[in-house]
Amino acid sequence: MTKFRWIICALLFFATTVNYLDRQVLSLTWKDFIALDFHWNDNDYGNITSIFSIFYAFISLFAGKFIDWMGTKKGYIWAIVIWSFGACLHAACGWATMTFVGVENVEALRALEKGSKIALMVSSVSVWLFLACRIILATGEAGNFPAAIKVTAEYFPKKDRAYATSIFNAGASVGALAAPLTIPLLAESMGWEMAFIIIGAIGFVWAGLWFFLYTAPSKSKYVNSAELTYIESDKDEGENVEIKTDKKEPKMSILDCFKYRQTWAFIVGKLMTDGVWWFFLFWAPAYFSELGYPSSSGMGQALIFVLYLIVTVVSIFGGYLPKLFVEKIGMNPYAGRMRAMLIFAFLPVFAMFAQPLASTSVWWPCIIIGLAGAGHQAWSANLYSTIGDMFPKSAIATITGIGTMFGGLCSFAINKGSGLLFTHAESLGESFRFFGVTGKPAGYMIVFCYCAVAYLLAWCIMKVLVPKYKVIKL
Repeated sequence: MTKFRWIICALLFFATTVNYLDRQVLSLTWKDFIALDFHWNDNDYGNITSIFSIFYAFISLFAGKFIDWMGTKKGYIWAIVIWSFGACLHAACGWATMTFVGVENVEALRALEKGSKIALMVSSVSVWLFLACRIILATGEAGNFPAAIKVTAEYFPKKDRAYATSIFNAGASVGALAAPLTIPLLAESMGWEMAFIIIGAIGFVWAGLWFFLYTAPSKSKYVNSAELTYIESDKDEGENVEIKTDKKEPKMSILDCFKYRQTWAFIVGKLMTDGVWWFFLFWAPAYFSELGYPSSSGMGQALIFVLYLIVTVVSIFGGYLPKLFVEKIGMNPYAGRMRAMLIFAFLPVFAMFAQPLASTSVWWPCIIIGLAGAGHQAWSANLYSTIGDMFPKSAIATITGIGTMFGGLCSFAINKGSGLLFTHAESLGESFRFFGVTGKPAGYMIVFCYCAVAYLLAWCIMKVLVPKYKVIKL
């Protein structure tokens, strides 16, 4: 049997890694490089990131439908080409700002008096230009997960989908790990503009590989009959496998999707938990900095590296666990997936001990947050796979996009709320208390407690909505 499905899985992994790298370039260059040119403050950067989050959530609702309509091959190419173009376009914001304002060079730009009328104009114009680029980036990036989940359903039987999803989903943590090790170095040696161009250009290379390598399994010259038989092994379980027929599946509209309890179960799983991952992603470096280890220090970088190393290794095993339940115990894929999700829902519970144990050693919160993040990624891989368990292939990307939209709204709410909470807690100082912790650490304690219980609550609601495996047939 050929193993071409794993080549496809590797391509999905690299696409997800590039997705996160492109998203992280701005966050790793704005403070030390871009802000010096355009006189940005924290509020300017906050406006850019919050609008990006909201637009990403909104466009995700339609990105999945676009992938289902366009098809996996063309849809994925359009998605990565658009977001790569948007990533590279950031590099032109400096030139465009200088042209519009009438400043001759970067030296003159940096020499502007802080707070002057022209400096404020530079700040305002550059923010709007970067916002335009972020919107283009979000438009393309919103298609990554709907396309990847659809491809996984095409190339893997149900029992293997969570494992395959956990592998390509690990690209998120690998991208988050690689970004601070590469992007600041590129910006320092070649300028922040080249950091956007080099990282963004990788996506065009990937699009070329996808164009030449991907086709449906039944038509692929790299998939032999034995592998095809394995991929299609679910058709006896009622799965609608699109092979050797020209008949197309009926389509499901976005509004029709909301009629099913299975859709709402997926929405709940994303809505209650996605913000936890984005909180860890955006705030863990700041948290370690609060403990005295900024990301610019060797110890700070070591903490971040170990954290995401734990996430990557443990989360991949999380996708393999349902396969064991199916093959060793004989459970159906959905039941095996839900049992695995329950197990991994307990890993984030340890997050409530991160703050109390921080006084003992900074490595305790590092390990705890790493395990909680791994629990999320393992949960996420299985959650995504529940779509392919119960929905026809023609609706998979659409359902993924709907869930991603609600997950994006949750991410915006938690990260925006965390910033407000931490500022409020810091201003009150010792008078702000929670579980025996005072000041800003008490703010972190509140958010850690939510992270600890979010997955168990989400699992219980999902189980009530969809207690047993039930395939939706159109």
